[in-house]
Amino acid sequence: MYEFGVDLMSPAGWLPLVFALVMALSMLAYVILDGYDLGVGALLDSADSVEQKDIMIASIGPFWDANETWLVLGVGVLLVGFPMAHGVILGALYLPVALMLVALSLRGVAFEFRVKAKMHHRPLWDKTFYIGSLLASWSQGFMLGQLITGFQQDTAGYFFSALIGFCLVFAYRLLGAGWLIMKTEGILQLRAVDWAKASLWLTALGVLAISVATPWVSPRIFEKWFSFPNLLMLLPIPVMTLALFVVIRRSLYRLPTRFAQGNQYGASVPFASTVGVFLLSFYGLAYSLFPWLVVDKISIWQSASSPEALLVIFYGVVVVLPVIIGYTVFAYRVFWGKSTQLRY
Repeated sequence: MYEFGVDLMSPAGWLPLVFALVMALSMLAYVILDGYDLGVGALLDSADSVEQKDIMIASIGPFWDANETWLVLGVGVLLVGFPMAHGVILGALYLPVALMLVALSLRGVAFEFRVKAKMHHRPLWDKTFYIGSLLASWSQGFMLGQLITGFQQDTAGYFFSALIGFCLVFAYRLLGAGWLIMKTEGILQLRAVDWAKASLWLTALGVLAISVATPWVSPRIFEKWFSFPNLLMLLPIPVMTLALFVVIRRSLYRLPTRFAQGNQYGASVPFASTVGVFLLSFYGLAYSLFPWLVVDKISIWQSASSPEALLVIFYGVVVVLPVIIGYTVFAYRVFWGKSTQLRY
């Protein structure tokens, strides 16, 4: 079977596909799992008291560090599986990647120091955690914008990437607020509902901007979207995405009344629906970009390592990936339920 000029039945054909799928799933898992804890961090400065901040930190405490494992896996697969694309992508994104790494380091240091520092130093580390979360979120959005535009190095490209960075901050805040609605109770839970309302439409703006820009930057992608029967096959994605935004909005306006009555039914709806928006957006983006790692320049087969090298690494992935999935599921199973006051 030949596709894109490659025999997909040969190791040189199917191994790059497998590694591209592993890399895509790793980045999707990272965006969702680390996205909500980055969102909680980006909301930290909006909390009303130290006690609320402690509960917010406690809600992500057992998970946030392990969530970043998926980023390491995704970038690792890019390095060993697609070294040519790795050099081009990280070379073009050197500054935002450096900013993200600094921001993630700030988050890690602040997370540990805030509970060990004297009380008069606590606000400093809370602010550091908040700033680190904002910078990491924005830099990831900027990198996404650059990837979509094919690393367009001009004012329009930088402006678009900065806009996507801004919108991703609010998308993560929406995800983080949904997480807090599930994991908390009382006043903080109601505050999380307000935060989600404030983030909803800027998240929608980011999804719309990406949807408009993606076919605009590439004639190939435009043809892929708007030719028949592809147009009919893709039409459910924006329809379902819009429906999920409506569900989120409706839920956010109904939940306060239920919470006032001591009813937690539907508390998971905003978070689950936001995850659905991320999944649909990711699917649409992956469909649009495939088979390119750099739009219209480098495909997954052009940049792949030799079949012999990929086969050796494949055996390692077969062992490592189930382990990562297993301990992730186990951690969420053990620490599921409402968060309580942070104690050490």
